[in-house]
This record gives sequence, C-alpha cells and structure tokens, in this order.
Amino acid sequence: MPPTMPTVPTLPTLPTMPTVVIASDKFKGSLTAAEVARAVGEGIRRVVPDAEVRDVPVADGGDGTLAAAVAAGYTEVPVTAAGPTGEPVDTCYARRDDVAVVESADVSGLVRLPGGRLAPTTATSRGTGEVIGAAVRAGCRRVVLGIGGSACTDGGAGLVQALGARLLDGNGGDLGDGGGCLPALASVDLSGLRELMAGVRVTVACDVDNPLTGPTGAAAVYGPQKGADPDQVAALDAALRHLADRVAEATGRDHRDDPGAGAAGGIGFAALAMLDAELRPGIDLVLDLVGFHDRLEGADLVVTGEGALDVQTLHGKAPAGVAAAARERGIPVVAVCGRNSLDRDQLRAAGIRAAYALTDIEPDVQRCISEGASLLPALGARIATEHLTSHDSATAGRVAP
Repeated sequence: MPPTMPTVPTLPTLPTMPTVVIASDKFKGSLTAAEVARAVGEGIRRVVPDAEVRDVPVADGGDGTLAAAVAAGYTEVPVTAAGPTGEPVDTCYARRDDVAVVESADVSGLVRLPGGRLAPTTATSRGTGEVIGAAVRAGCRRVVLGIGGSACTDGGAGLVQALGARLLDGNGGDLGDGGGCLPALASVDLSGLRELMAGVRVTVACDVDNPLTGPTGAAAVYGPQKGADPDQVAALDAALRHLADRVAEATGRDHRDDPGAGAAGGIGFAALAMLDAELRPGIDLVLDLVGFHDRLEGADLVVTGEGALDVQTLHGKAPAGVAAAARERGIPVVAVCGRNSLDRDQLRAAGIRAAYALTDIEPDVQRCISEGASLLPALGARIATEHLTSHDSATAGRVAP
C-alpha cells in the first residue's frame, strides 16, 4: 500500500483587488487629513493599480473635526460668529439631516486670535455658542461639539450666554466677556437657554480628564498655553471656582470635579453643567460620525497617521483609536507620519504593525512640512510593496482581535 502523502496546507491569498482604508488625521501645519489620504493613495496605486482605496479622513475631536465631517458627506453651513476677542470671524458647522457638527477651535480657538496675540483673561467662548445657536435655530436636534485648541479660560460662560443664559452681576447687568469678568458674577438665569435647547442633545468630543479647578484644572494646566502668567492663573482658577458656585446654586448640581470639566478652558464644564451634555472620547465619536466601522468591511489593510507619532498618540489620539477599531476586526494597521518617536514595541502595543515617516526619506524637517504632499506618495508605494504584494507581508502582521 503506497504511503500516504502529507497534506500541504493551502495558504490564503489576498483578493485580486486588495482594499485599503486610509484613515489618517491631519499633519498639523502641513496637510489636511484628506490631503494625506490622497497622497498616500496615489503611492499605493503606483504599485497596485487595481487596489480599492477608501479615503476616510478622521480627527480626534479638535481641529480637523469639521473637515472630517465634510469629507464624510456632511454639508458645510457658513456662519459669522464672534472670535475669541469678539471680532467677527467666518466659520461654519457641518450638517447632515438634523445633526450639526461644531468645532470650537475654528471659531474660539488660538488660531483665531488677531495677530496671534494671546488674551488669557478676556478671550471668550461666545462664538462657539453662536454657532451652536445657529444650528439649533436651523432645526438641528443633535449637536456634536468638538472642543480643544480654545483661546479662552471663561468656563464656557460666553458659550451659554450666546445660547440665552443670563449671567448677571450685582446690579443685574449682563457679565462681560472672558474669565476675568467671572468674579463679578452674582446670579445665573438659565431659562432662556433651556427654552432654546429644549429637545436638543449635545455630545462633546473630549480627550482630557481635567476637572474645572485646582492644580490639574483648566487654568493651572492650560492657562499658561493661552498666555496666563502665574498671577493670572491663580486669579482665573478662583474665578472658575466662583462660576462653579453660582452655577451649582442655579442647577442644584456641582460638576466642577467631573472628568473633562476643565477641557477647552472650561467649555467642558458649561456643557456638562448647563447643557446636560454627554462627554465622549473624541476619536470614538468621530469614527462613529464618519461611519468608519462600515468602511472597514472587506478591508485588507488600514493606513492611519498624524503629523507626529509620539507618546501622546497612545492616549486617545486618532491613530490609536483607528488601530483599536481595526484590531477588533483583525485587520492589520500601519501608520504614516511626519516623524516617529515610538519604538516597535510601543507601536505593536497600540496595534500598529509599522510606521512610515517622512523623515525616513527626507531628513530636512522643513521640507517634510512644506512638500509633504509630494513626498507622501513614496511612503504609500512602500506600504503597498511591503503589505499588499505578497501573502507573507500582508498577513504576518495581522492583529488578533
């Protein structure tokens, strides 16, 4: 009887047309998330012309959130609102059906300061409230608010005033703009705000867990970034405590110590205490917003990224969130970036198989920033060569769910 021949296992192969999802954040100061996706996709197609490339620009809830929503099919709705120092700025919200996406950085952010001049005690969040109000008056019943990058430390006072709240001084007059005015607050009347916001659900994209006040609060941690000196930090912290006291008197609830209350100079506090908002991790919220999980269907590879991969990336930034979502589906993930300071073990722990940095192919950092769009296709081509053209390279790094 002839010997039985051993069975040779059949190795799975990639489909004829591999599918790649490119879900990168922006390269700050260089490229938008959509531009990153286009450039990387161009490089992939140079090597694998028949690849199906799905562009899904993402953000972590800060600047870039509006752009991610628009790229996902939301419609831009122009609005003129008050910038952080009161001057009018042209901004927008993004709308789909009755959902509005508002980005505080685009109206009340540091980037909106005239001439870049910091205004630690007078900058206001009023414009963010004006944009929310415009969306609500236009019929939106759900507001997704991305916070981060704000120029103000006003506890969200300007935001709620723009939505109809009355913050009154001892003479019954309306409080002025900025955290520096908060010590004069005598009473809070939320009746106008509640009338406008009745039936509106607010969800806030928030990636920090700072309380409103104290040594890890909005003024102490973020005030110096907004130009506050030590005396101003102390004064702003006291002002925020005073605001929290008056709001607690008006609502019967004290949210000053809630995780995230200190986000965006206290906008997180205003959202929690006066808008009854839900705070969610920014990247998780954005991934739901852009339908990322549906776009993973049938994907063979996910490419994520941001301008700099570093230890902050591991704590709620877009690449970590994208990698976690892909990991649940058993889809391998690689990253593109301007520069990378994470080692192999850190990348693997985050579910990222490999990182491809512009500084690997161009040591001049300024050229990486100014010419990123022309350099990134080379990284896309490397990714395609190493992860899409052979069974071994495509499957060896597959992340187990």
